[in-house]
Amino acid sequence: MTGYSYLTQEGYERIKAELEDLKSNGRPEVARAIAEAREKGDLSENAEYDAAKNAQGMLELKINELEKVLGNVRIIDESLVDISKVSLLCNVTIKNLKNGAEISYKLVSESEADIKQKKISINSPIGKGLLGKKLGEIATIQTPNGAMEFEIVDIAL
Repeated sequence: MTGYSYLTQEGYERIKAELEDLKSNGRPEVARAIAEAREKGDLSENAEYDAAKNAQGMLELKINELEKVLGNVRIIDESLVDISKVSLLCNVTIKNLKNGAEISYKLVSESEADIKQKKISINSPIGKGLLGKKLGEIATIQTPNGAMEFEIVDIAL
C-alpha cells in the first residue's frame, strides 16, 4: 500500500471539494488580507502583514498536501471488500475482554480517519492490531496503558 492513498469515492469527493474551496475562496481571502495589511504602512513592523503572509504559507502547504493525496489516490470499490477478515473499509465490532465493552470502527486510510465518525486509520495502533484478524480472533493492541485484548465480534461493510 506504500505510495498510494486508498480512498472511498466519498473520501475522494470530500478532499477534492476541500481543495477547490481552498483554491477558489482561500487564496483570494489571503490575498485580500495581505493587501489590507500592506496598505497600513511599514512592513518591517507590521504584525498583520506577517500574520497574513504566514496564513498564505499555511494555505499553500495545505493545497500542496491535498494535491499530493489526490495525485496518488486509488479509489476502492467497497463492494469488492473481503469481509472474511478485517481489512481496509471494513466495519469491525470489537469487544474489550477486560470490561466487556463493545465498540465499532470503520478502518480507513490515513486521510479519511475521523475518530468522531468512528473511522480509524489502518496505520493507527488499533487499526494495525485489527488488520487481518478473523471473526472470533483476539487482537492484542499496545496502548499507552499497556497491552489490551479485543475479540473480533463482527466484520461487515
